[in-house]
Formats: sequence, C-alpha cells, structure tokens
Amino acid sequence: MPKIRVLIVDDDPLVRSALAHFVARGDEVEVIGEAENGLEAIAFLEHDRPDVVMMDVQMPEMNGIEATAAIIQRWPDIRILAVTTLDGSETVLPMLSAGASGYLLKDSSAESILEGVREVHSGASSLSPRIASLLVKHVRETEPEAGAAEALETLTERESEVLERLAQGMSNAEIAQSLIVSEGTVKAHLGRIMAKWHVRDRVQILVTAAHAGFVDFR
Repeated sequence: MPKIRVLIVDDDPLVRSALAHFVARGDEVEVIGEAENGLEAIAFLEHDRPDVVMMDVQMPEMNGIEATAAIIQRWPDIRILAVTTLDGSETVLPMLSAGASGYLLKDSSAESILEGVREVHSGASSLSPRIASLLVKHVRETEPEAGAAEALETLTERESEVLERLAQGMSNAEIAQSLIVSEGTVKAHLGRIMAKWHVRDRVQILVTAAHAGFVDFR
C-alpha cells in the first residue's frame, strides 16, 4: 500500500522536527521534505509531489495563506493541512477559503495531528474543536456575496437538510442520527454537494455556503 507522502512547511526548524516525529508514528506516513516558507514549498513541489502539505500560516517570504492558494491553483490534488498557533478568524477563515482541507493547532496531541494527516488525505476535513466552532460561527454571521447563490447548482431538499446540520457542527454520524439514515447515505449526500459546487471537502462546503447565504441560524 503506497505511503502518504508529506511535506512539512514551517519557519521554525524545531517545529518541523517535532511535526516530522509526530507523523512518523504512522507506519503509512512518509515525510519526504521540509520547507521554511511558502516559496520554498512551491519550489519543492516543482520537482516532487507530496500527498499532503502540513502548512504553517505565519512565515516570512510567503505566508501559508498565499502559499495554499498558489498550491491549490497549480496542483489541486494536493491536500493542505494547516498546523499553526494562530486561532483567530483573521487567519483561520482566509486559510480555509484559500483551500486548506484542515486546520489544527500546534497544541494538538501527536495523535490528533497524525489523524489530521490521514483525514485530509482520505478526502475528509480535519479541524480542531475550537477552529470548528469558529468556522460555524463565521458561517452563521457571514453576509452573502451578491450573485454567489445564483452561481451554484441547486441542492435537493435532503441535501439542504444535510447542509443545515453540517453548519450546526454535526459529524456525519450525528447527521445520520438526526435524519434517521445511514452514515453512508450522509456521505453520499455530501459527495453530491461537493460535485455540484465543485468543492473538495466539508470545510469548503461550509465556506461556499457562507458566501452564498445558504445557512442562517441567527
């Protein structure tokens, strides 16, 4: 079975070493390189392709938000997992909007960080609980962008019900229990929403829904 190939991007060499140690606990994970900033990360990607990039946000030369946007534009199959100390909306939301599939804080346990790599690689999303709460709050408070809703393909009634529960912070299992369906059915509905809206994961569904004004629980 092919290993999950990981690039670690952080301007602190001690942090890079610690993250490499954390993810190396997984037999299926291989750290193939390190970079000090976004520019170095992009230069690395020019000649080698990781499956997952673990990306800090605040770095010199090119920060994580700029690097994430550039990477997703050029190599859309690469998954970005933000791993940072910053948990304010001024960094979390731009990072997720740029295309990150997950956002974990550096005070997360080694097990959580390793699981985050696995989750984003599998096509899921990975958010620290504090970050998930912040994203849901943003979804509830965001003013819709003009024309954003009209540009998106219409959801079915059941897909809309799944979206509403997703924006309440429910897991797939909780959504399934709420709608009295199987977890596989929930995953299928989420997959169809992603296909309709041309997004990659649960995080991007919420970001897109916020911009379009499709969820409002105030």
